[in-house]
Amino acid sequence: MDTLKDFELYHKIKHDRHKPSLEILYDRYERVLYSFIYKMTGNRELAEEVLQEVFIKLWRGIGEYNTDKGKFSSWLFMMSRNTAIDLLRKHRNETALEDEHIEYLADHQEDVSKEVEWNEEKQIIREAVSTLSKEQQTIIEDVYFKGMTQKSIAEKLGIPIGTVKGRVRLSLKHLRTKLSRGGKEEEEA
Repeated sequence: MDTLKDFELYHKIKHDRHKPSLEILYDRYERVLYSFIYKMTGNRELAEEVLQEVFIKLWRGIGEYNTDKGKFSSWLFMMSRNTAIDLLRKHRNETALEDEHIEYLADHQEDVSKEVEWNEEKQIIREAVSTLSKEQQTIIEDVYFKGMTQKSIAEKLGIPIGTVKGRVRLSLKHLRTKLSRGGKEEEEA
């Protein structure tokens, strides 16, 4: 069941009120949605309330996901964004947020969509990097995430610079193959 796609789980919730499907979606999205909502609201309690409200809406079938209009995760992020704006408006006196801030959030829907897409792409890249050997992961992280030179990596690891270059090349080849397959490994015959 854990291997079902998001929209399949959504369908089971919507049509069969299948509680385990809701639990799986919650486990998949709880952390990333909470971070997204907290970044938007700046308030832990409000972020928790929004997250709870989003999954209540999902359970009650409020809002309609359509596979033709994009990814399930993008729809879920937009539902979270809209719910956060609604609750910000509702609690604006308690949270002391100005109308301008709420309107700014409401007016930047495109920015939110781009951020959601970027977060999805980062997750795909992280998953692809996690398939590399530990040595390759370390080198890729040092070069591309920490901005280290190949020379400084060679010195840090105590290996020849040619070895570093070879590992980078091999790692990038592996990542390119992995990402071109959409993150799926092909089975060898």
